[in-house]
Amino acid sequence: MTSPDAAPLRLNGRALGRHAIMAVVNRTPDSFFDKGATYGFGAALDAVDRAVAEGADIIDIGGVKAGPGEDVGVAEELRRVVDLVAAVRDRHPGVVISVDTWRAEVGAAVAEAGADLLNDTWGGPDPALAEVAAAHGVGLVCAHAGGLDPRTRPHRTGYADVVADVVGHVTAEAERALALGVAREAILIDPAHDFGKSTRHSLEITRRLGELTATGWPVLVAVSNKDFIGETLGRPVDKRGVGTMAVLGVSALLGARVFRVHDVAAARRALDTVAAIAPE
Repeated sequence: MTSPDAAPLRLNGRALGRHAIMAVVNRTPDSFFDKGATYGFGAALDAVDRAVAEGADIIDIGGVKAGPGEDVGVAEELRRVVDLVAAVRDRHPGVVISVDTWRAEVGAAVAEAGADLLNDTWGGPDPALAEVAAAHGVGLVCAHAGGLDPRTRPHRTGYADVVADVVGHVTAEAERALALGVAREAILIDPAHDFGKSTRHSLEITRRLGELTATGWPVLVAVSNKDFIGETLGRPVDKRGVGTMAVLGVSALLGARVFRVHDVAAARRALDTVAAIAPE
């Protein structure tokens, strides 16, 4: 297991510990998991309050559904996320605010509104996003989506070695961000389970997650209720909680540092159990 000391992580002026929880708050009417439950501004703020009370270290705000669906332009994405970021910054000054976006224009606006981290889940389709992170002094998540365009699904995706492909891409993106001026302790890497990958690929990445943590970059895992868990267990999206906790536990034992989840309270209990089983 990788020591957290090997991968320092600091955002919003605070050092994040061994297991940091990132809570999902989507201002989208068509989210795959909650079907728009936090689309309304008030509902989204209430969800943030609950997540913070349950132990979330990071709030990840999204304005565009990951999968195919209604087209969401830049102006609409900005409408959904900027005011919410500002409100959360005012309401919870100590929490780390992340925004799930691949667009540099959105990244600049949310950084000005108070965001601390840009979560580029699509693997760098807009190279200017890393430049925005550097210019505004915020963090960046460098992910792997197999070269897919945002909001598209893979068709018969193949890799000679999916983990090698992931490691090569995310470490190159992280080094590029570092060279541009993003602080090393504010850069994370994310294999992006299911993005440009089959269930077999996502399971392989989970088994070999230690190869990512061995790079020395802090690793984020975003597996909550994803399709690879549903396919593995034969469970619908609202019945994948137990599978999610199992994957979180394995990922934690293999050295992951940040865990993007829908159920903060359950994730906190699961990760605290892992910490008791495998103390530093």
